[in-house]
Amino acid sequence: MKNQKHLFDIPEGIHYLNTASLSASFKSVEEAGMKALKEKSKPYLIPVTDFFNPVITLKKLFAQLIDADDYNRIATIPSVSYGLSTVANNIKLNKGDEIVLIEEQFPSNYYVWEKLAKKHDALLKIVQQPTMQENKGKRWNEAILNSINDNTAFIALGNIHWTNGTIFDLKAIRKKTTEHNALLIVDGSQSVGAMEFSIKEIQPDALICAGYKWLFGPYGCGYAYFGAYFDDGEPIEENWSNRFNSENLSDLVNYEPRYKALANRYSVGEHASFIYVKMQIAALEQIIEWTPKAIQEYCKGITSDFVDVLKEKGCIIENFDDRAHHLFGVEIPEKINKAKLKETLSKNNVFVSFRGNYIRVSCHLFNTSKDLKVLSDCILAAL
Repeated sequence: MKNQKHLFDIPEGIHYLNTASLSASFKSVEEAGMKALKEKSKPYLIPVTDFFNPVITLKKLFAQLIDADDYNRIATIPSVSYGLSTVANNIKLNKGDEIVLIEEQFPSNYYVWEKLAKKHDALLKIVQQPTMQENKGKRWNEAILNSINDNTAFIALGNIHWTNGTIFDLKAIRKKTTEHNALLIVDGSQSVGAMEFSIKEIQPDALICAGYKWLFGPYGCGYAYFGAYFDDGEPIEENWSNRFNSENLSDLVNYEPRYKALANRYSVGEHASFIYVKMQIAALEQIIEWTPKAIQEYCKGITSDFVDVLKEKGCIIENFDDRAHHLFGVEIPEKINKAKLKETLSKNNVFVSFRGNYIRVSCHLFNTSKDLKVLSDCILAAL
């Protein structure tokens, strides 16, 4: 895979290493959005089928990306919190049930479960990150597996940790949850699109993804996959287009008690957004053409020297095999003046995130090893 910066509108001298926060748009995504925006100026030219057919195309693309057979198991949503709230609205808990989470999980994947636990008098079990540096990822995965037992109702976590890129062994976790009749809820926001993910292999009960990071959609869109556990659930809102036969607009005055099949009932109202959907389609088509595997390999190639240099200087970065390559954390020594470092980064047009004890580095195909070199120079200057 070659560098793809020509497909983006990122000026020379800008070192954007923060896709995990907000992606840059492809030029094709921008063009799709502008075209759709202009179409809205002439609504009389927008056919009724545009409320439905483009959404089906979008769902099929996302299903292809995550290796799911049935696009009807995909719902289009406005945010991860919306998808997780839908999950929480349909999970049955008993008093004393345990909800397994990991330490320093993203807030949207914590608050919803905290509220659910209080509602049903269930328990939150937080699996702490190991304090020792050697084989941290492996030890953390072992601790997660050991936390799952007959009291576990479900475990909710990302494919990787959002601050440091630690990979969680979802296959092993799925196997353990199945043994104990527990659900597996996955937040794929920081992995799907940049790492290979297969519904067929992992078989999660739900997969929720933000659309504006590694899926390169506009801010305010996302995707959800719902497995069989949620086939007959209740959506958190009622909208006309999720009902059976809603394509027949002239018959909407005859209220329909039946939802459309499977996950279609969970899509957000106005999910046919003419502008957003066309931008999302353009984004997914490009990602599928690239393939997440190639993206991961490219990111590994441009970050290898960067990682070696910083490790030699005492910065802590998880082992190659135990973390993602598109997103990882650099745990810097305490002696570094963070305020001074942030100032240096700003002067050099380097864009990263500070998350917890980590500088979170998140790169993509528009980056090169030169971007990482500028970042490492800034960090080393602060040591």
